[in-house]
Amino acid sequence: MINKRVKVFLHIAFWAFMFLSPMQYMRGTGTSMLQYVMNCMSPLLMMVMFYANYKWLTPRYFVAGKHRYFLLINLAMIIIFAVVLHYWMDFTNTVFPPNSAVTRVPDALDAFLFVVRDVINFMIFGTAATCLKLAQQWMWADEAIKNADNAKAQAELSNLRNQINPHFLLNTLNNIYALTAFDAPKAQEAIQELSKMLRHILYDYQQPTVPLKDETEFLQNYINLMRIRLPESVEITSKFTIASSNIEIAPMLFISLIENAFKHGVSPTEPSFIHITIEADEQQIVCDIQNSNHPKNADDHSGHGIGLQQVQRRLDLSYYKQYTWQRGVSEDGKAYYSKIILTKTTKENYDY
Repeated sequence: MINKRVKVFLHIAFWAFMFLSPMQYMRGTGTSMLQYVMNCMSPLLMMVMFYANYKWLTPRYFVAGKHRYFLLINLAMIIIFAVVLHYWMDFTNTVFPPNSAVTRVPDALDAFLFVVRDVINFMIFGTAATCLKLAQQWMWADEAIKNADNAKAQAELSNLRNQINPHFLLNTLNNIYALTAFDAPKAQEAIQELSKMLRHILYDYQQPTVPLKDETEFLQNYINLMRIRLPESVEITSKFTIASSNIEIAPMLFISLIENAFKHGVSPTEPSFIHITIEADEQQIVCDIQNSNHPKNADDHSGHGIGLQQVQRRLDLSYYKQYTWQRGVSEDGKAYYSKIILTKTTKENYDY
């Protein structure tokens, strides 16, 4: 959108050109300043025609759908202005007759052609004003729609984040509660890990993005917390490789995926594993999570993919057209994989 001062300057510059350009032909012709002022009636009426459409007729009648009134008023203005200008120029030529030796007396055809010329000029200026105003209002409407869509998206994103917090805390507190029954020292260790995670949520979570190194520290605390209650037979690995401290990410984007890995990737009777890898540089962030696949039986209705739906929506809102997500079960059916690749990694690239 053009700055208001720039727009005013462009209007002033255009009309200054329209009024002052005839002066370049006055030098050496004996034309007086009074004659020049009287000849300014033509650009003056064109300016009136322009701003009558720009400020009044277009927004009040054309945009409102009252096209008949818009055309009738414009037609009346064009006829009146053309007639006024014709007689004004005749009066000017009477007061300041031409200096040429041979003066041709205009006939009716000349008068008609002059009026037609003026009518066309008024039509051009009126049409230009209408088109300019319509284009301006279209840009305003488009910007308003974009702002509304952006506000809606931000509100939805905030709502999704707020849904993650209670869900995550509930699962974590349930784990700590289970630990207190048979291993108090581990429960105390879990509470300490939880406090570190809550500090991240309270101070960093409300920002649009956080440093990836802080986010991976949060994820590592969560993994340590979950590892406490699992037997040593469960193979858990985590590897975070971050090339730069400038790399940013939407907070708590991967936590739901890691929660799912611990929820569905561990079996009390079968060998289980969870492998979590995050690699990042200035071009992309890759989060690769693999866990053993233990399909639920028909009687298990826990988890209906809501967490995955939230991750999908957050990716759409925060990384629209800047991510790929591959997920599914391996060919042998023994592993589930989820791999997300983000291509917007540095803070200056974020547009919110």
